[in-house]
Amino acid sequence: MDVEFHLNGEAVRCPAGLTVAGALFHLRRTTTRTTRRAEPRTLFCGMGVCCECVMQVDGRPSVRTCMTLVRPGMRVESQRGDALLDLAP
Repeated sequence: MDVEFHLNGEAVRCPAGLTVAGALFHLRRTTTRTTRRAEPRTLFCGMGVCCECVMQVDGRPSVRTCMTLVRPGMRVESQRGDALLDLAP
C-alpha cells in the first residue's frame, strides 16, 4: 500500500512503512537540506545522531527524517541553513 505526502510542494507516493529519509531515496531525491553556504546535505548515519537529514515536517523545523515515518498528507520541505535541534523527546 502506498502513502501520499507532499515533498517541497509536490504530491509524491512511497510504500507505507518508510521513514521520510527512506522515502526520499525511494524517490531518488537525496538532498534533505543545504547549509548556509548552499552545500547539499543528505542522510548520513541513519539513526538520528548526525542530524544531516533534518527537514521541515508539517511546519516543524529540524525534524530527523531518518527517525520519522511517512504519514498520509504529511508536508515535508527542504531546509536551508543550520540544523536547529530540539532534543526533547
